[in-house]
Amino acid sequence: MTHSAVPTSADARRGWILFCLFALYVIWGSTYLGIRWTLQGGFPPLLMGGLRFTLAGAILYAVLRLRGVPTPTRPQWAAGAFTGLLLLVIANGCVAYAQQWVPSGVTALVVGSMPLWVALFGGLFEGLWPGRAERWGLALGFFGIVLLNKGGELGHQWVPVLALLLAPVSWAFGSIWSRRSQSMPQGLMGAATQMLCSGVMLLGLSFALGERMAGMPSPRALAAFFYLVAFGSLIAFSAYGYLLRHARPSLATSYAYVNPVVAMLLGVVLGGETPGSYAMVAMAAILVAVVLITRKGAAQPRREPHAAVAGKPNG
Repeated sequence: MTHSAVPTSADARRGWILFCLFALYVIWGSTYLGIRWTLQGGFPPLLMGGLRFTLAGAILYAVLRLRGVPTPTRPQWAAGAFTGLLLLVIANGCVAYAQQWVPSGVTALVVGSMPLWVALFGGLFEGLWPGRAERWGLALGFFGIVLLNKGGELGHQWVPVLALLLAPVSWAFGSIWSRRSQSMPQGLMGAATQMLCSGVMLLGLSFALGERMAGMPSPRALAAFFYLVAFGSLIAFSAYGYLLRHARPSLATSYAYVNPVVAMLLGVVLGGETPGSYAMVAMAAILVAVVLITRKGAAQPRREPHAAVAGKPNG
């Protein structure tokens, strides 16, 4: 007796995992160019981030509440606000600020070094010290960053360079902190609280620093802004949350070494960017380094870690 092929729950899960990986690889890789276009079209960096995360967070929060997800407690709001400060205010804000001078592809390369900092902070705070291959990865990754600076790819203004270098450090520290926190809201409500709180903080910081819209943003800037809200924040964050629940952490964070390639290609094809030879060598060095750091079963923990959490500054 033959049985017709009926899709199983495992097949459905596999399909969703593939879709989520595609979303993270392509969407999060394209957000660097999206940020650049919003800045070129009239959005100040902090105001753009504040509007983006407030709108995305409000939409996600409203949808979750309509679906019956409980309202976060005061400690959960506090934890979401602190994590949002590290991940979205400092890290993402630094990326948006630096992209006024640094090409989107080069920015993605620097941000792609985030797993190197996660490995360092994981060793310091959780005893998850990298093994031999990971130590080579750390050295190779920092070599790539030095190459970018030596080749002038990071520009010649030291404040944007420092801001860009701070972004992956803050994101990595925020990821480790949130992994250890017992107060973070569960599931997508954690992302909603982070975006809402960070959006309000970015708007306040933008107002305090006197950012103003010079005029009506260009149509391309407006399209890029709503792309960042809908795809970069809502869809990609949801996809990432699904991967964390249904895929191994190394697979969920594999976007870290795909995004720089996507961002570099989009910057060349659509953004008119021309990366130099130093950038190409640095890209190869950073990608190999991150692969060494994030490969499955690489680190040998000294104690049981908490649930894995990671991400990227431009999400």
